[in-house]
Amino acid sequence: MLHHSDMQSEPHFEGDVSHMESMDRMEHMEGMEHMEHSAEEMSSSGEVPEDLELAKNPTYEVGSQAIIEGAHMQGMDGAEATISGAFDTTVYTVSYTPTGGGELVEDHKWVIHEELDNPGDAPLEPGDEAVMNATHMEGMEGATATIDSSEETTVYMVDFVTTDTEEQVQNHKWVTESELAPVE
Repeated sequence: MLHHSDMQSEPHFEGDVSHMESMDRMEHMEGMEHMEHSAEEMSSSGEVPEDLELAKNPTYEVGSQAIIEGAHMQGMDGAEATISGAFDTTVYTVSYTPTGGGELVEDHKWVIHEELDNPGDAPLEPGDEAVMNATHMEGMEGATATIDSSEETTVYMVDFVTTDTEEQVQNHKWVTESELAPVE
């Protein structure tokens, strides 16, 4: 372990390279945090907020098949999904510190407007904060989320088998329409 005084005696360039390599490893590891969830953690009861509106004209009807092109969790990208729900809402990427402690989760995909506690009118703007009622990830419920981005779209709840471990995932929340492709 280097002390601050030891770092000053090292050549400036080497310290910068070492720091940059360390930061690259940290960023890679932070990106992988979302990728280490089991199928059980990706599954949910299928319950949705009471005020969530069913999609009027979803591209993918409930019961239909689609290919997941979103890779926000390990084993999702390329998986064939069965649509188990389709809803029109505002969807957010959020950053938050889990209620049980731990590292800041950045740009988590996805939390919907109806999973926020008294959020007011949609959409919230980047930088706005809201308490989450979402339960689809451990440590979300009751955590304060900072909105990173928002989009009004159709979101889907999907069932799929992971491409890496072939585990069954039920009622995964959420996949956006842009993260799905037709089955060919």
